[in-house]
Amino acid sequence: MADIKIYSAVVCPYAHRTRLVLQEKGIDFDLIEIDLQNKPEGFTKVSPYGKVPAITHGESPVWESAVINEYLDEVFPNPPLLPNSPIAKAQARIWIDFANTRLVPAFSTLLRSTDSQKQEEAKQELYKHLEFIETEALGKLSQDGPYWFGESISLVDFTFYPWFERWPALKEYRGFGIPAEFTRVKQWKHALKERPSVKAIANSKEFYIERYARFATPTPVAA
Repeated sequence: MADIKIYSAVVCPYAHRTRLVLQEKGIDFDLIEIDLQNKPEGFTKVSPYGKVPAITHGESPVWESAVINEYLDEVFPNPPLLPNSPIAKAQARIWIDFANTRLVPAFSTLLRSTDSQKQEEAKQELYKHLEFIETEALGKLSQDGPYWFGESISLVDFTFYPWFERWPALKEYRGFGIPAEFTRVKQWKHALKERPSVKAIANSKEFYIERYARFATPTPVAA
């Protein structure tokens, strides 16, 4: 039995983040799949918010994906997934916050909202966020490397990637694919997609289109 147990749900992008970190670091773990519509009794003892992911390390629970991932990086330091310098580490945390407070809410609003005006506003927000990633992250921090911080993969890459694996659902239900002009974003997505840790737990675009159908009613076509 592994020291680490992860409580996960295959459809959840937040849990996907932590599973990617576990895979990348080669950490032995037990996977416990949680039915989010029928959570097991006592689950809040591990995850007080009743959400996934949560882990236990021995008897100690840790929850919230960003916190879990930094914890795993400290306890299992090889390979390191945060930069060494304080300023680069701060930049990594800024981008993780950008994912959580900007890109993810816009993605969720666009997918889930049935209000056409809110959908259009969310599309505009997502476009701005992708543009910012293209120029300020991949155009500057990454330079010529395949990952957020160049040649070294990091927690930032694994923080963003689950939503990009799910992007086909946005294209299917909201008609919003990744615009062609964001070439660096597309190159980054491809580099992540080919990473062994990513491929080990990847799902097909058809999987996400099917699973996210219950969250998104297709937008009616105008007459």
